[in-house]
Amino acid sequence: MSALADHLIIAPIILPLVAGIVTLLLGEPRRNVKAGINVASSFALVAIAVALLVKADAADGPVGVYRLGDWAAPFGIVLVADRLSAMMLLLTAILGSAAVVFSLARWHRAGAHFHSLFQFLLMGVNGAFLTGDLFNLFVFFELLLVASYGLALHGSGAARVRAGLHYIVVNLAASLLFLIGVSLIYAVSGTLNMADLAARIPGIAAGDRPLLEAGAAILGTAFLLKAGMWPLCFWLPTSYAAATPPVASVFAILTKVGVYVLLRLWLLLFGDGAGASAQFGGDWLLYGGLATVAFGAIGSLASQDMARLAAFSVLVSSGTALAAIGLGQTGVTGGALFYLASSTLGVGAFFLLVELVERGREPGADVLAVTREAYGEGEEEVDEEDEVGLAIPATMGALGVAFIGCAVIIAGLPPLSGFVAKFALLTAALNPAGAGQNVAPGAASWILLVVLIVSGLAALIAMTRAGIRVFWAAPDRSVPRIRVIEMAPVAALLLLCAWQTVQAGPVMRFMQATAESLHAPQNYVREVLKPGAAPSGGTEP
Repeated sequence: MSALADHLIIAPIILPLVAGIVTLLLGEPRRNVKAGINVASSFALVAIAVALLVKADAADGPVGVYRLGDWAAPFGIVLVADRLSAMMLLLTAILGSAAVVFSLARWHRAGAHFHSLFQFLLMGVNGAFLTGDLFNLFVFFELLLVASYGLALHGSGAARVRAGLHYIVVNLAASLLFLIGVSLIYAVSGTLNMADLAARIPGIAAGDRPLLEAGAAILGTAFLLKAGMWPLCFWLPTSYAAATPPVASVFAILTKVGVYVLLRLWLLLFGDGAGASAQFGGDWLLYGGLATVAFGAIGSLASQDMARLAAFSVLVSSGTALAAIGLGQTGVTGGALFYLASSTLGVGAFFLLVELVERGREPGADVLAVTREAYGEGEEEVDEEDEVGLAIPATMGALGVAFIGCAVIIAGLPPLSGFVAKFALLTAALNPAGAGQNVAPGAASWILLVVLIVSGLAALIAMTRAGIRVFWAAPDRSVPRIRVIEMAPVAALLLLCAWQTVQAGPVMRFMQATAESLHAPQNYVREVLKPGAAPSGGTEP
């Protein structure tokens, strides 16, 4: 293994760190240079994530364990790359690249230090996906939150500032819960390394187990708040809807940080091998996720603007993933990972598209048009020989096609990846023993089926209503001026969802292999705790 490959695991953290520092030192007048560095770093992260994904897919277990300072676990800081972390790195890099390209049209000039904050956010998210211990998870968690505070307030307007301040207060509370939970876990186990915790939890004394589970519950609450589980999601729709489009788009991955940590820690620490604590909290994930999907669906139907509709779609995405994880079935987890990737890309594209679609529209124009249509006010006679149709400008046609693509993905309709992911998820839930086995699914599986079908119908109704209101209710609206640099990221994200559909077989195989390794984490624990010296700051061969 070459020296470059040895250090590939830490590159998703070092690269945005360096890029963020350089763009911070350059100063605001050299904005074009800073934008170039941001774009180059983001695209480089895509290439690094692809390389890690390919290596992880070929490996049985983690692709590598990076021991900083050559200190072996559990005493030193370790970074661990496996299929799940590599997939999340790639998802983050793709969404970040699309958002930063979109921002070049004008949004990166709306406030100071956009490019530095953006790179520091990517660094924090990547670190959270790679870290192998809870202490550094807290460090990266705080880093991404601090950067997100600045990005949430990026731009102007009282509504954005008010929503941003609410976002900051809520996440500061989550950080406090994080610290309390980690402290309790350390007091009982004497370690914060995730793999070491998984090895020690089965032997925890019965008298100490309630304290351990209390710490895990408090820690889980912090990440459930970040993931947006009901009733902890009251802050999310307003905060995400008020953010600038590129910021809201990349924020779609922040809820998945919470989902990722819950998935990783629950199956690693409280899986079947956790002794008396096995499956601790699984019912909370299942029914909390179902409640979140229901709340998101109701919010989508009640939304009067597209930005809030996109924000509630984030809740539906997170709730579906949490409920699927709570079922505790390998096949369902694989389908949930497929859905997580598809829905995140779809919602990210929708956040970018919202600003393009609503650009140039007068406030209240839709409501006025619908009112006139309903009550027949202001109607004029039209000569059928003079007006036989409505010309659709090319820009509106392109926006309409992109809107339909987002609607199909978010609602989970065929033929795009949202439908494939939901179909795989529900097929596994209704056939828990696998193909060819006649085992009746439990009541929770049927409830999940009903909730997902109803939420998909609600999303279809909400998106259809929004599309009619925007594209048909106001035929005299001005055609927005759209730049290629704005439309290209939206098209790229939608094409990736279409690619997932075409390559559904290989993608599902990867997701299923990821789910199997998560439900049987012995290889993860063994590789992280493997004795013997590794190359300084390198990986175990």
